[in-house]
Amino acid sequence: MDITRFHAAFFEESREGLDAMERGLLSLESGAGTADAETINVIFRAAHSIKGGAATFGFSSVTDLTHLLETLLDEARAGRRVLDQAAIGALLVSVDVLRSLLAACEHGSPIDAQALAAARDALDALLAGEAPVAAAAAEAAPAAAGDWRIAFAPAPSMFLSGNDPLRILRELAGHGELGVECIDARLPPFTDMDPFEAYLAWNLTLPGSVPRAAIDEAFAWVSDECDLGIEASALAPAAEPAPLSLGNTPTPVSAPAATAAPEAVAATARRGGDADNSIRVAVAKVDALINLVGELVITQAMLRQRSEHLDPVANEALMSGLVQLERNTRDLQESVMGVRMLPVDFAFSRFPRMVRDIATRLGKKVQLRTHGEATELDKGVIEKIVDPLVHLVRNAIDHGLELPDERRAAGKDETGTLSLSAAHQGANIVIEIGDDGRGLDRERILRKAAERGIAMPDNPTDAQVWDLVFAPGFSTADTLTDLSGRGVGMDVVRKNIAALGGQVEIRSRAGHGTTVVIRLPLTMAIVDGMSVAVGEEVFIVPLSMVVESLLPTPADVRTIAGEARVLRVREDYLPLLDLASQYGLPAAARGQGEDAPPRIAVVVEADGRRLALEVDELLGQQQVVVKNLESNYKRVAGVSGATILGDGRVALIVDAGGLAQATPLPVAA
Repeated sequence: MDITRFHAAFFEESREGLDAMERGLLSLESGAGTADAETINVIFRAAHSIKGGAATFGFSSVTDLTHLLETLLDEARAGRRVLDQAAIGALLVSVDVLRSLLAACEHGSPIDAQALAAARDALDALLAGEAPVAAAAAEAAPAAAGDWRIAFAPAPSMFLSGNDPLRILRELAGHGELGVECIDARLPPFTDMDPFEAYLAWNLTLPGSVPRAAIDEAFAWVSDECDLGIEASALAPAAEPAPLSLGNTPTPVSAPAATAAPEAVAATARRGGDADNSIRVAVAKVDALINLVGELVITQAMLRQRSEHLDPVANEALMSGLVQLERNTRDLQESVMGVRMLPVDFAFSRFPRMVRDIATRLGKKVQLRTHGEATELDKGVIEKIVDPLVHLVRNAIDHGLELPDERRAAGKDETGTLSLSAAHQGANIVIEIGDDGRGLDRERILRKAAERGIAMPDNPTDAQVWDLVFAPGFSTADTLTDLSGRGVGMDVVRKNIAALGGQVEIRSRAGHGTTVVIRLPLTMAIVDGMSVAVGEEVFIVPLSMVVESLLPTPADVRTIAGEARVLRVREDYLPLLDLASQYGLPAAARGQGEDAPPRIAVVVEADGRRLALEVDELLGQQQVVVKNLESNYKRVAGVSGATILGDGRVALIVDAGGLAQATPLPVAA
């Protein structure tokens, strides 16, 4: 059997295991996991699972390192060691090295031998040193005076789940001298043999000095795929102990209740429940399903539009069916879109480790608090929001939070608080990154802006001042570090968020802290848009960017340098962009001369800039399914995508952010 087809599942599950290990270790370090044996068990089981899978696939570097991890964690489980700061630090470094080893094994790239050796040396040093003794005495070996007898009969379908009985036997042999008796009573004639079924069973013996927990862990991932019996026998020197009889129908032997391994049972139950309640599906398949549902929505809209001219009385049954189809299509669309929705915890979960490492490097004490981790967001949005969040969190720790002595002098707790929260607001999600640090320095920002020649009003509001930090190259850092001071980052944060159809703003109070608020659409696959007509063509303007629409008079329009036009909107002058000229529509389609007054102006805001789009007519608001124009045709300036209307025509989606960046700001009027 070609086991390489299970590689993808192994790497994915191993990364999930490493995430669980990291969360558990950070919990122990913060004190939240003090005296919590289950936390240590979770970490141990994750390492054990990775080790078993790596041994099956022959990834020896991963197997060897996780074996050292297991040994250290097993001592902690047995109460023979306390996981102090040094041990947790070494384990976290080993988790990082395991991530790089998995990536190397997955892509066939070279292994970082230096990092691997350093991680192994750190674990070896901990194991060689005198382990701190836990308060509770180590549990006595349950069968020190005799041997363990194990009856192991795999289910015929064990191979199909990616498990290998020989791997389990090799693992047991690593604990001590293993006695093996093979039972081949179920072996069929060669002509009837199925290579994907398991036919053999075994009677095994191990020395009584082997901990029962080690045996349970060896079978933890197959206990629901085999008949298993484990019992301790008294030492009988005069005669060989009789093996547990398996026969043709293996019967598991119940172990004494006192020697049961509750953590193994719990792990099996949880794993079984997860397997029953979820499946793994490739993202490409989900995207294909969403695309097909989008096509169905378009087809349903076409049918609705075609039926508008029919007599509703004469075609009552047909009209009723179309209404039902519309309702069912909407429900199907919402359900399928929900498949791509993931908890925002997928983004938040990487920050506890990052906060710990940065705070340690800077000599600061930081407590991370998260709220709303279960809030769901489109997978594509989550993947693209991670980098902006990383930069904002680094900024909050480096610039916002003070050193412990500064906080004490200011009457604050020496441990600063960094908060991450997420919540739904209508069709958007709001993510806030806040700290209780020193806050933004208004005067310092204004001085830096003056040094860089950035124009500002005479009496700018706080919001206008805070908005300066998004200017390209702007930084208030006095010294250059690997964390900050280069003047890059915040402008990229705003640009990335704007590319997702979102907005970002800053609130700050001196001495109390800063909060960055990000508003994002729940999904990028469906957009609420305003349909506008330009000549014979229809365009979609994302509703999240529309500020207002108005019918200007000729007196409201000014011309700059004989070419660029601006529109007066109350006390402001905004660039006025003719969409017909922007997209190269012929003059006949526009139906107006150069001196004719503008028609309807739609004011949009993107990247902190506003401009007015000149259109012929407002057609209404509707949800549209976004099609990627770049993958189906090519990239077009000023266009973020396309959609198909109910009459079958293609409508382009206006890229307001791209138009705002390409349009110069008015300098005179």
